[in-house]
Amino acid sequence: MLNIASLTPRKNLEGLLRAWGQATRPPWDCTNWSKTWVLIPSQNQLSGMRRQPVSRMKKPSFPIACSASSITRKDGPRTASRSRNSASRRGRKSRPVMGPATLWLTMGIVVTPWGSAGAGRRHGLGAGVKAWKPRGQGGATPVPTNRLAPGDGGPYPDGGPSHRSAAMTLNEAFGLAFSHYRAGRTGDAVAVCRAILAAIPEQPDTLHLLGLALLAAGDVAAAADRLERALAVRPDFAEALGNLGILRQDHGRPAAALVLHGRALALRDWSGGRINRGNARRALGDHEGAEADYARAMALGPDEPMPANSLGTLLREKGQVGRAVALHRRAAVLAPGMADAWRDLGHALREGGLLTAAAAAYGRSYRLDPARTEMMSYRLFSLQAVCDWTGYDALCRETAAIIDGDRGVALPLGTLSIELTAEQQLRSARLFSERLVRAAHAPPYHPPPAGPRGRLRIGYFSADFHEHATAYLAAELFELHDRDRFEILAFSFGPDDGSPMRRRLVQAFDRFHDIRNAGVDRVAALVAEEGVDILVDLKGYTKQSRLDLLSRRLAPVQATYLGYPGTTGCEVLDYVVGDRFVTPPEHQAHFTERLVVMPDSYQINDRRRPLDGRVPTRAECGLPEDAVVFCAFNTTYKITPSMFGIWMRLLARLPGSVLWLFEANPEAAGNLRREAAARGIDPARLVFAPKRPLPDHLARYRIADLGLDSFPYTGHTTTSDALWVGMPVVTLMGGTFASRVAAGLLSAAGVPELITTSPTAYEELALRLALDPAARNALRRRLEETRLTVPLFDSRRFTRHLERAYGTMWAIHTSGAPPRGFLVPPLPPGAAP
Repeated sequence: MLNIASLTPRKNLEGLLRAWGQATRPPWDCTNWSKTWVLIPSQNQLSGMRRQPVSRMKKPSFPIACSASSITRKDGPRTASRSRNSASRRGRKSRPVMGPATLWLTMGIVVTPWGSAGAGRRHGLGAGVKAWKPRGQGGATPVPTNRLAPGDGGPYPDGGPSHRSAAMTLNEAFGLAFSHYRAGRTGDAVAVCRAILAAIPEQPDTLHLLGLALLAAGDVAAAADRLERALAVRPDFAEALGNLGILRQDHGRPAAALVLHGRALALRDWSGGRINRGNARRALGDHEGAEADYARAMALGPDEPMPANSLGTLLREKGQVGRAVALHRRAAVLAPGMADAWRDLGHALREGGLLTAAAAAYGRSYRLDPARTEMMSYRLFSLQAVCDWTGYDALCRETAAIIDGDRGVALPLGTLSIELTAEQQLRSARLFSERLVRAAHAPPYHPPPAGPRGRLRIGYFSADFHEHATAYLAAELFELHDRDRFEILAFSFGPDDGSPMRRRLVQAFDRFHDIRNAGVDRVAALVAEEGVDILVDLKGYTKQSRLDLLSRRLAPVQATYLGYPGTTGCEVLDYVVGDRFVTPPEHQAHFTERLVVMPDSYQINDRRRPLDGRVPTRAECGLPEDAVVFCAFNTTYKITPSMFGIWMRLLARLPGSVLWLFEANPEAAGNLRREAAARGIDPARLVFAPKRPLPDHLARYRIADLGLDSFPYTGHTTTSDALWVGMPVVTLMGGTFASRVAAGLLSAAGVPELITTSPTAYEELALRLALDPAARNALRRRLEETRLTVPLFDSRRFTRHLERAYGTMWAIHTSGAPPRGFLVPPLPPGAAP
């Protein structure tokens, strides 16, 4: 599953508010802030500007930090027009700024009321906001309040501006802009900042705040410009350096961010700055440097949660799950209300196999921040993995409601294993892609045009080039590619387990690139250096996904294949490779990718999968010798209450029969036994098969009688494994990619009669075959005798079909036409060279 933390690491912002007395002073006499007056748009004018309600606006990502003297009010004349609320705030500490730290600001904001009493002349804003000039330079002059008689309409000798505008000190105006920013009223904050800059065009603190407000409003280019201008005026502005660094990193420039964070730390070494630089180093693949920065941040802020949380996330990615769990627990203890700490604890617990505890952590995160609806998806997925169906129906309904109502993000992988429509899965994937995969706003990479050469260069992206189900399927594909027409490259961002499979895969490619520790820019440069023509993603939204890389358009043509049974919702992926079962042309509306329809099955199969494993006895596996053994080896998160209910009814209708399940984790086994008992079935009739090496695992299928497929997420590698060794499997075909995979496999294996289209038909076919040993044996013989001739296992013919597909993709690209779907014409059986 894709981990959200790997795509959007928690930002510890350089601009968090801190004690103003530690800040750098501006290069002028700060008392001018309480003596210089500016004309500010009125409340009506501000309210009329285009802005969203705070409740629906994206919260500002960058809390502000400015010089102490530039905002703390000095002793000086007070305005008679000070409002009661403003007076009550004088000298009082403000609320803590949004974010993980509790930092305070002393503010003495005294704001002239909008629409002061008095019928003085109007001061229109015209094309720009004009500053009130001091006496002697023309214009009106503010008068100290002790010179005004009670009842005067404000500090203006002529009655002051009308409801359209108001005058206040620069200090007050900055405080007002800051209060608008904190409240999420970015349009108002921008307007007030611009009024201040009309009085002092290059005031760095205001440029800084304006940059942050523009960024919160989505104007990235303008935000960067204002932050750079602030630094041009004050090069040692540490907070602006840090915030510009965060902006650069969030928008795909971690190398530039690293330089900026280094400059900021040279001015002041603090935990937040260390975390920021650690994040940049992590993005660039410098995990050792990132770990050092996070550790230093913990030393500088031992009571702060973010250093521990950041280090925990890094260690989890490095496989040090035990240490990661301890650090995330520490962060959650230090900040019990920090939703991200509970989220990351959930990720680490799930990685460590503690799925029930992970579900609880995700639930806590969701309760703390209900807007993060993906946490509910993580919780549901974790509960499915242990077959804990408490509240299952309610969680599924809520997931559907979130998708249908556009109320938030649902994990695309999680939508495959509950009963949703293809349209709902598309909406989920598209929203996930828009909000999380592309959240980093990396600038699109434009690969150079391919030079003239005879061979197409195909790059395969995956984290599964080791002992993994995808590798078991696809290893022979990489070996069988026609080297006269294609160069085959691997880009691996998963572990090197040193296994025989890893060694085989490294040998199968023309060049094998391990990019685990490479930053985004380095990966983009490497793909460009290799001149990749077609980049093929083998992961989708499964574990360790890196669709964020492909979102930068690394190659002229990009496709998704094999790893994920559904649409990615990513507009930069041009094609998805399927077949007439999983991606029939009439399903095009449910995919952002164009459909490539293969002639037989979309799934490649390795004919070198072992068949010589020792076949165990039933007694060795804990199975009865003379009873029907139903086999359901799909992983536990694919088991739904409704399908499990069918299986239990089959056991009830066939006394003595047993259900043989894969033991993915002990928690699931215990929960399934309880569910069986609740349905009146002796829990002892559920037998669990532990994990075994591939040859031994495949040999186990030979002693089972009949395979029972899951739904709606049907079997993939599990089903083709069973068919490879001759075990028939009954499947239920639905309307989504994931619910149709097994049907396509059965058809390509020559046993389409095992496909059903309703739960009732599924149950009745399974029962009929269970009661008919002759029919089962006939199916087994047919599968064994045709193993090397049926399309499903004709790997060479499949490879030629896929190469035809790549050739068509490239021809469409070089013609200048946009991607379009197409059918791959079939080769005659056995005709592939």
